[in-house]
Amino acid sequence: MTAELRVTNLGESIAEATVGNWFKAQGEEVSADEIVCELETDKVTVEVPAPQAGVLSEITAPQGTTVEVGDLLGMIGEGSGVAPAKPAPKPVAAAAPEAPKPPPAAGGGPGRDPEDAPSAKVLMAENALKPSGIAGSGRDGRIMKEDVLAAVRAARSEAPPAEVPATAPAEGGIEERVRMTRLRATIARRLKESQNTAAMLTTYNEVDMSRVMKIRSDFKGAFEERHGVRLGFMSFFVRACCEALLEVPEVNAEIDGDDIVYKKYVNMGIAVGTPTGLVVPVVRNAHSLGFAEIEKRIAELGALARDGKLALGDLQGGTFSISNGGVYGSLMSSPILNPPQSGILGMHKIQERPIALNGEVVIRPMMYLALSYDHRLVDGKGAVTFLVRVKELIEEPHRLLMGI
Repeated sequence: MTAELRVTNLGESIAEATVGNWFKAQGEEVSADEIVCELETDKVTVEVPAPQAGVLSEITAPQGTTVEVGDLLGMIGEGSGVAPAKPAPKPVAAAAPEAPKPPPAAGGGPGRDPEDAPSAKVLMAENALKPSGIAGSGRDGRIMKEDVLAAVRAARSEAPPAEVPATAPAEGGIEERVRMTRLRATIARRLKESQNTAAMLTTYNEVDMSRVMKIRSDFKGAFEERHGVRLGFMSFFVRACCEALLEVPEVNAEIDGDDIVYKKYVNMGIAVGTPTGLVVPVVRNAHSLGFAEIEKRIAELGALARDGKLALGDLQGGTFSISNGGVYGSLMSSPILNPPQSGILGMHKIQERPIALNGEVVIRPMMYLALSYDHRLVDGKGAVTFLVRVKELIEEPHRLLMGI
């Protein structure tokens, strides 16, 4: 029985995809539920399993093809597959067939070959041709210049066209042209749409990380032993942002036409860098989670993102986002909004700096914080109030435990 391999439902608001890698070649055997190919969508990579065991008898949508839901990708038939045949070697240009040379003249003596023209010898050396492969038209079979030129033209007409290299030298160096992946193209489009749509503004502050770092140093061993996950800084910032968002609800809201939608919950997006681009998986109901639950969920989503196994539901429904450029060494930046969200917090590198404290100059591990917000919805007062509240909760983390 032959089965069709079709594009299934790609998820909410996703209408088309690009065919990525085919893991099986046409004619190869596949097992039931074995991953045959993958589809690149605007948000995630979707794996396509084989509906039955058999042979991939036909590939109708090769790599790079744009497909929609329901389109045919290939056919799987019954039987056992064989390894795909190796491509036949490219034909080598054949020299002109050797023509029998006339016998030497009587005066030449027995066994004596005629002398080829000097210009013919030079051309044969330049084109790596042998005299035995060229018929001479001169006296006694002597190879002339015209004979060599004819052989060169014949070889060039029969030779296959040279392949164009992937990289071509340009002025000043080598260039390489690579087609943009669907994910990268979508990231570019959405970021530009965010700049064009939202009235984006960024406010900055700095936070003393001394107390959070001490808590992490004192309890990271016991925390990991008890909960099976490492204690990082992100859980502190997620908890601090949740508290601040509940106090400044417009930062957790979104604009829908002429309406403002206030969210009474926090689905926290955590930006994760992957080999294929930036994705923002969502920690759902983060406002109701403790430190251990937040760390576990972040670790799970991070692993799925790096392996390219995030589901569509893992990327949808975020109400606010956090981006940590500090892991790459960024000292300060302005994060771009992830629409339709109205706010995103940028964390940065922790660096010891001199600050004034109680009339004295002291050295403290400091981090710059940046809040980008949609000024259409969030006023400067609300944005600054939010960021100052996050600063207070990080510098005095016991407030998170006591709810003050």
